[in-house]
Amino acid sequence: MFQELRHWLHEAFVRWALRVRPPEPAPIVLTQRRVYVLPTRAGLAYATALGVILLGAMNYNLSLGHALMFLLAGLGIVTILHTFRNLVLVTIRPGHCEPVFAGSRAQFDVVLENPRLDARTCLRLFIEDERPIEVDIGPHAGTVATLDVPATKRGWLPMPRLTIETTWPLDLVRAWSYAVPDLNCLIYPAPAAVAPPLPWSGESARGSSRDGRGADDFSGLRDHQAADPPRHVAWKAVARQQDGPLLTKLFEGAAAQQIWLDWEALPDAIDTEQALSILARWILDADAAGLAWGLRLPGVRLAPDNGPAQRAGGLRALALHNHGAQ
Repeated sequence: MFQELRHWLHEAFVRWALRVRPPEPAPIVLTQRRVYVLPTRAGLAYATALGVILLGAMNYNLSLGHALMFLLAGLGIVTILHTFRNLVLVTIRPGHCEPVFAGSRAQFDVVLENPRLDARTCLRLFIEDERPIEVDIGPHAGTVATLDVPATKRGWLPMPRLTIETTWPLDLVRAWSYAVPDLNCLIYPAPAAVAPPLPWSGESARGSSRDGRGADDFSGLRDHQAADPPRHVAWKAVARQQDGPLLTKLFEGAAAQQIWLDWEALPDAIDTEQALSILARWILDADAAGLAWGLRLPGVRLAPDNGPAQRAGGLRALALHNHGAQ
């Protein structure tokens, strides 16, 4: 009960502290009204020690004791000012986030800028319960901080709330602020560890050759990959060697065999997420084999092609299946 109340109070304070409804438009400037300061445990112990010194000086009428106490108190007050100034007016901008597969970790890049002449030292950034990272920002300079969080399911993953804090220079007080940059990461479905073979069908067709020699001109052998069609295996070459690896015949020409990765070709006894995982595995296998492949999903049709753009487009379609706009 106490933990739930504490969590509710903390979230209520964070909503008030953000001042705006997340996600926040860029640039995010940590103004004076957004930076909060409280003593650390070391700071509380420091204040307690000052109280003990003051009582001793007053009890024994020690002028040097009073001087020491006021000197240390002044040091503490100056520390509060420097810790606050180390964080205030830092500017945060959303950076980049590469798509990743579900089950891995999404890495969010945020750009930190320092518009002032003095450097910002020992700034710590963290998301929720993840391990913090520490950065320094030079005068009139910027730096990129990368924070990673678990990517548990496919689709768009908004960047969680970011906490930025500092206890520099003496660790007596903590200055901190919150930010929610407008940054999203695309999470692809996790490829199936075990999947049916690629769905070779009568629709598979050979493309034409760029050099006019035809796609059936033999050009060599390479190691066999799981996505290679069985009729391209060099069975005669394999038969001539004992316990040798499977080899696949290579052909000259522009286009390899085309293949359709079709939702309708999947087994009926699987759910949507399993089907998307199998399609993701097929895309990776077809791409690794250099095949020209197309994708058919309910409401989505991707024309046959190959290359990084085709791979990214197919995985994006899987990630956003039934999630709205593609």
